[in-house]
Amino acid sequence: MKYDIAIIGGGPAGLMAAVRASQLGAKVILVEKNPRLGIKLLLTGGGRCNLTNNILDSRAFVSHLGSKAKFLLFALHKFGVKETLDFFVSRGLKTKVEKNNRVFPVSNKAADVLDVLLKELKKYQVTIRTSSQVKKIVTRDNKIVKIVLTDNREILADNFILAPGGKSYPQTGSCGDGYKWLEQMGHTIISPRPSLTPLLVEADFIKSLEGLSISEAKLNLYFGAKKIASSSGDVIFTSTGLSGPAALDLSRSIDPASIKDLQVEVDFLPQLESSALDKKFQQVLASGAKQIKNSIDGLVIPKFRPVLFKLSQINPEKKSNLISRQERLALVKLLKNFKLKIKALAGFDKAMITSGGADLAEIDPRTMRSKIISNLFICGEVLDLAGPTGGYNLQICWTSGYAAGEAAAQMTNNQI
Repeated sequence: MKYDIAIIGGGPAGLMAAVRASQLGAKVILVEKNPRLGIKLLLTGGGRCNLTNNILDSRAFVSHLGSKAKFLLFALHKFGVKETLDFFVSRGLKTKVEKNNRVFPVSNKAADVLDVLLKELKKYQVTIRTSSQVKKIVTRDNKIVKIVLTDNREILADNFILAPGGKSYPQTGSCGDGYKWLEQMGHTIISPRPSLTPLLVEADFIKSLEGLSISEAKLNLYFGAKKIASSSGDVIFTSTGLSGPAALDLSRSIDPASIKDLQVEVDFLPQLESSALDKKFQQVLASGAKQIKNSIDGLVIPKFRPVLFKLSQINPEKKSNLISRQERLALVKLLKNFKLKIKALAGFDKAMITSGGADLAEIDPRTMRSKIISNLFICGEVLDLAGPTGGYNLQICWTSGYAAGEAAAQMTNNQI
């Protein structure tokens, strides 16, 4: 049997592409290597599925995505945040908006998001092939002729959509096959690297801080003496470094090639200027006979105090009124400018997404159609397009998948 459209990858982008193409009447087959569809989707948001970010204006939305984000603008105008929410809500999914505009299902279950998509696939009679791994993609005269599975079955179609994901969450089967296939077909691949991933640091005391959580901290990234990036949000210290939304977001700005020259600076109290924090220290230390370890309850989290005293070389049992100005300013500096040398990014097994991927210059932003292979459309994480935490990356998948599915169906119907 020959299909109108064959889609490789049953993640968020592939699912949305299949839904949209089948809505427009295309005969669609969806090929997924895992035993079931949407495995990675079920992991997002800690299993709760942060399905988008509630920024309805497309230009405001892409302002959070970095220098390559304008690529997505046309597709967002057609199927952006509002349209995504309408799609799910109109099909019975109740949603809620949490801190930083993050949108979740009211049920806090990613499975409910997946169920909406699976019901649409059933409604529009999409053929689903799970546990089916692609071995190769056969091309001729700048067109895909067929895809061959590892069991040597062949799938024929007029048009093909590639939505294989990146290299993050390798336990879900994401191994970067898509990059290899695209390169074989002549596409340029921007070197993939783990992104939205924890930072590993060099510090002999870091293990003692494991579990320390800071709400609304600020992180600054330094290349030598130059500040090159910053992020704000919750930070969690691990046994090897920093995690939490602020650290994950900062990882997007890190080039592994220059990592030996990078430091991350933690500002534990960004709401206070250094001078204001110094005044607070002056007030609490004026209490007199108390030992300093007992005087700073409101300013320093208990778990951080041993490291604070060690690095400032202050005896924690020293009387508060005997703390010198120099010692006091050392405490302020450590709380406002706590610098750690970065030694590495955590690998793809810890990364939420992949940065790098298919060069956007070789893809039509209106349709996600390849400029090299005439009947190929490319969408989702395999694109060289990545956003911060907060639902942005799933929206990239929804938007690019919708655009690819619609355009592939229109091409099948000779409408483009």
